[in-house]
Amino acid sequence: MVSFLNARPLIYGLGDAPDVEVVLDVPSRLARLVDTGAVDVALVPVVDFTLADRHWQIVSDACIGCDGETLTVRVFSRVPPAQIRRLHVDGDSHTSVVLAGVIWRELYGVELETLAFSGNETVKECEAVLLIGDKVVHNTLVDYDIQTDLGSAWKTLTGLPFVFAAWAGPDERDFDELGLRLSAARDDGVRVADLIAEDYGPGLNWPVALAKRYLNKRLKFNLGDRQREAMRLFFDLASKHHLLENPGELVFACR
Repeated sequence: MVSFLNARPLIYGLGDAPDVEVVLDVPSRLARLVDTGAVDVALVPVVDFTLADRHWQIVSDACIGCDGETLTVRVFSRVPPAQIRRLHVDGDSHTSVVLAGVIWRELYGVELETLAFSGNETVKECEAVLLIGDKVVHNTLVDYDIQTDLGSAWKTLTGLPFVFAAWAGPDERDFDELGLRLSAARDDGVRVADLIAEDYGPGLNWPVALAKRYLNKRLKFNLGDRQREAMRLFFDLASKHHLLENPGELVFACR
């Protein structure tokens, strides 16, 4: 799973189980852990489901999503959104880069040029920067006056929630028991979200009050019917704009 605050409610108590090992990494590297068999399941960015040679299933109804503003998936810019042409992107993210591409094409008719963001570029070199995760809360991009939250923009575009990551594993395996455990861990974690914010927020540079609001109000952790509809629409729009090539069918092994 990712090491961000947003994933902590999904594994509440699992790290204490004698038969479970929790591995932390950035989103962009989690898919490889599933591919190589280094882990049984991973909380992977949804675009990583799309490679043709991957045969995965979504094994739990626990996910990381939003239904409007996210707080932690944002484009910082020195020009209005409709004027952005070149977007420097956070290397930790796969899904958010594609989501930005979809939003700009659909809302503004703009095809973004994306470039890697190292953090050393000057404002003159970067008209806009996409950041994700905890770093958004304590970023130093003070020279960028405009912020665009991608969760809010997607909601404006589609009226739907958005799913950034879901639990995935190989489709030839039976994950019924593990899927139920992951869902139960999510339920437990959501119930104690305030405690998680207090325990983990300060170490990740989150003000505790903001961390509580983030976990309780901004994030959505259930993969329901509307979330599944949103995932399919996202894949369709990304394919339409050639941001994903021939995305495969989503397989939901969870109820």
